[in-house]
Amino acid sequence: MKIPIDDYSWGVVVANDLVATSPTVRTGGDALPDPIALAAFLATHRLRREGPLTDEDVRQVHFLRREVRGIIETETADQAVAGATVLIRRAGLAPTLERRDTGHWEWLIPTAPGAGLADELAALVATGILGVVRTLGHRRFRPCAAPGCRGVFADISRAGRRLYCMPDLCGNRVNVANHRARHHERGLIR
Repeated sequence: MKIPIDDYSWGVVVANDLVATSPTVRTGGDALPDPIALAAFLATHRLRREGPLTDEDVRQVHFLRREVRGIIETETADQAVAGATVLIRRAGLAPTLERRDTGHWEWLIPTAPGAGLADELAALVATGILGVVRTLGHRRFRPCAAPGCRGVFADISRAGRRLYCMPDLCGNRVNVANHRARHHERGLIR
């Protein structure tokens, strides 16, 4: 398989979303409990896998999720690069450039024949992590600012001011709590 990479951000989005599926982050439990949920995750991220997914695929992706979280939580850029390099070597071969039908060049990360799903995902997310370190710096790896949330993420926003691992969920909860606190202060909510 060859994983096309227009830029590293796709790998980072997959990495962030993968870490956010963990029961450590989600109060409702694991968002990838079975092959059906894993298939939906892959489809959401424009990733395809030949053949049916198995419980073993789910188990391996859970292990990968922990590894990715550990890399995002590293204290230094050198540690993040070392961790991502280990991931990319699991299935990734040397990146190549191939010309699209449009004439534009596209990065491709080929994976070893017979590589498992988790290994192919590892190559994709490692490329994203390495792209963040190189382009934006290690300071873009951070914990979620929402009280009580244990999520982590790599911030690839233009301004570099993202605060929440899942802005639609964590950010919304904080905004609602702040709104209620303001109204409670004014005596509008009892």
